[in-house]
Amino acid sequence: MRILGLTGGIACGKSTISLTLREQGAVIIDGDLLSRELTKPGGAALPAIRARFGAEVFCPDGTLDRRALGSVVFADDQAREALDGIMQPLLRQMIIDSIGQARQDGAQACVLDMPLLYEKELDPLCDRVWCAWIPRETQLERLMARDGFTREEAEMRLASQMDPDEKARRANVVIDTSGSIQYTKSCVLELYAREVSGDPC
Repeated sequence: MRILGLTGGIACGKSTISLTLREQGAVIIDGDLLSRELTKPGGAALPAIRARFGAEVFCPDGTLDRRALGSVVFADDQAREALDGIMQPLLRQMIIDSIGQARQDGAQACVLDMPLLYEKELDPLCDRVWCAWIPRETQLERLMARDGFTREEAEMRLASQMDPDEKARRANVVIDTSGSIQYTKSCVLELYAREVSGDPC
């Protein structure tokens, strides 16, 4: 089974690439979905998050207030490290378990869709890494439009991640997603065909 890492900065077009790979039959292990699993009502990470950050990052009904938590951790390096210390061991085990399940199910390829693939040192789990990339200004514009952030909020989120140019330098494959969605999909189809044929570019 081929294990591909898929990374890139926030709002860089990873979702289009991931969806295209899923349509081709690849098993997608989505880091964001796993994180939400850990932080949904009854999630394994919630008791530790409440103990560390307090009731102010929770809604009155007991669910996690993601925006409130984001405001805290993206403005404070120590708070972000504390949250990582809670989340990352749980996430890593879920990822390893998911890879094992995909292999047991006979999947041809498994994709670790992880924005923080390099930051969290998950790349050694992968045979090769693909990186979605766009120019920084385009990234900021997309993030503000997508999530309704101010420019300052968007800048803070970009600053919390590795420089996308550095991710691109480390990756085996870089996909510029600043063009049309159809162009990106066509690139992905060609690259994936090469990966599963054993003749990656």
